[in-house]
Amino acid sequence: MSALSASMFTPTTARVVSSVRKTSSKSSRKSSLIVVKAAAEAKPDPGSDPKGLGNALPMEMDIDAIMKLLPHRYPFLLVDRILEIEQGSYAIGVKNVTINDNFFPGHFPQRPIMPGVLMVEAMAQVGGLIMLEGGGEGGTQQEFFFAGIDGVKFRRPVVPGDQLVMKVVLTKLNKRFGIAKMKGQAFVGEELACEAELTLALGN
Repeated sequence: MSALSASMFTPTTARVVSSVRKTSSKSSRKSSLIVVKAAAEAKPDPGSDPKGLGNALPMEMDIDAIMKLLPHRYPFLLVDRILEIEQGSYAIGVKNVTINDNFFPGHFPQRPIMPGVLMVEAMAQVGGLIMLEGGGEGGTQQEFFFAGIDGVKFRRPVVPGDQLVMKVVLTKLNKRFGIAKMKGQAFVGEELACEAELTLALGN
């Protein structure tokens, strides 16, 4: 190294060179992090896109419309949504089963299962919507009561997190006596959970 070069490479110059190298190193690491982050963001999340899944089912009647017809209220209103309905013919309704339902703490604490009698009641409420007409605020002016339950079969347990989809079809109506016979089926997914022949009596 010449005398001129040696005189130029002072301690101050060395510190400047070191600072430039450190800055360059930090910039390089930052660029690498940006590239890694961009790659992570570009990678799609596993599983289905949740957007829109909650609206996959159609809705003919929401809970407000249901409550205008059914006189039932908490904790005994067991229909959350009506997917399809043809007055005087059939209806398809949904009960969303959650751990917050008031019957689970006692049925059973160690293994929560929806009581079978409440599945039958839920189907009867769907059946009631087939027959009832609006009568103003706070429920219909008519009421319906169980007059008979035949051929009840429980095929699988219904547990918190299940969605009970019920189809009830009017099979016979005696208008003179206000007696309706219906076929009810309740499904969880593709599996039949409960089925029964229901007899309802209408009254004022």
